[in-house]
Amino acid sequence: MSLLTGSANAVKYTLFGFNLIFLITGIILIAVGAGVGAVYTGYKLFLAGKFFAIPTFLIVIGSFIIVISFFGCWGALKENYCLVLSFSVMLAIIFILELAAGISGYVLRNDASNLIKNSLTYSLNQYNSDNQNATTKLWDDIQEEFDCCGVSTYKDWSVAFPDGELPISCCDIPVGAVGTFTCNDTMASVDTRHKVGCLDGFSAYISAHAVSLGAAGVVIAILQFFGVIFACYIAREIKIRNGITGFM
Repeated sequence: MSLLTGSANAVKYTLFGFNLIFLITGIILIAVGAGVGAVYTGYKLFLAGKFFAIPTFLIVIGSFIIVISFFGCWGALKENYCLVLSFSVMLAIIFILELAAGISGYVLRNDASNLIKNSLTYSLNQYNSDNQNATTKLWDDIQEEFDCCGVSTYKDWSVAFPDGELPISCCDIPVGAVGTFTCNDTMASVDTRHKVGCLDGFSAYISAHAVSLGAAGVVIAILQFFGVIFACYIAREIKIRNGITGFM
C-alpha cells in the first residue's frame, strides 16, 4: 500500500514517468555523442583533442543516466527513501556535468575557427603528391567536399608548391576532359579553380556539430533539473511518512 497520498502520490508517478524520459535522454546523449564523434573521427588529423573530449563525455553521461534511471524508477515505485535520495544526488551531479558539457560545446564552437586554422596551416607542408599519406588524402577530400582550396585562399599552397602548382582537388575537372589536367595559380585555371579557402566552410561544418553537442547537453540538463526537484520532494515525503530522522 502506498505511503503517499494526494499530490505527493501524483508526483511519485510523475517522477516515474520522468525516469522513463531520462532513460530516453540517456540514449539520445549516447547517439548524439557517438554521431558527432564519428564525424570528427573522419577529420581527426585536422582537429585538436578537445573536439573529441565532449562527444566522449556525453557518451559517458548518457550511459550513467541509463543506470541511475533504474534507481529512480525502483525508488519511486517502492517509495524507498534511500534509493530516491541517492537518485536525487546522482541526478544533481549529472545536471551539473551536462550543463558543463553544454557550455563547453558552445565555447568550442567559438574556438573552432582558430584551432582548425592552425591545424590546416601546419599541415600544408605535409601534403605529398609523390608519397601519398593520410594528410594528402584528407586535404583532397576536404577541398573536393567543400569546393575550396587552401586555408584562406589558393595562394596558401605556395608554401608547399613554390612553382605555382596546386593539388588537382583545388580545381573542378571539366566534363569530357581527356589526357592530362593541370591545376595551378595562373589565369588558365581561373574558371576551374575553387574560389574560396577551406577554413570558413570546414570550420562552420565542425562548429555546427559542436553546437549540437551543446544544445543536447543544455536541453537535457534543463529537463533533469525538474527531475531533481521531483525526486527531492518525493524523498522528503517518504521521510516524513516513515518518520525518518537525519539523512538516513
